[in-house]
Amino acid sequence: MNQIAPQNPLLQAIRALVQQARQQVARSVNSAMVQTYWHIGRLIVEDEQQGEARAQYGAQQLEQLSSRLTEEFGKGFDVRNLRNMRAFFQAFPIRNALRTELSWTHYRCLIR
Repeated sequence: MNQIAPQNPLLQAIRALVQQARQQVARSVNSAMVQTYWHIGRLIVEDEQQGEARAQYGAQQLEQLSSRLTEEFGKGFDVRNLRNMRAFFQAFPIRNALRTELSWTHYRCLIR
């Protein structure tokens, strides 16, 4: 059996390509998640709050929304995260101002 040495240029080049592809996928997923959470925050503010800074419908509406979304899509839609999404949109109402280099975790820190 022919073994490839760890320093083999072909192996190193393939490793680099796979690592680069994984990084690109992670950035793409993160960017899509940030954009999606921004849109969810927008929908909550515009549709549920009628564009007002504070909700008129109370926490019960977010709890029901959280329950339905969690049932359909799994974790990530608890009331706290929905509040974060709403605050995210309110803090950054211009979608084009969002930075693709920042993750959802970065934005959560910024909105606090």
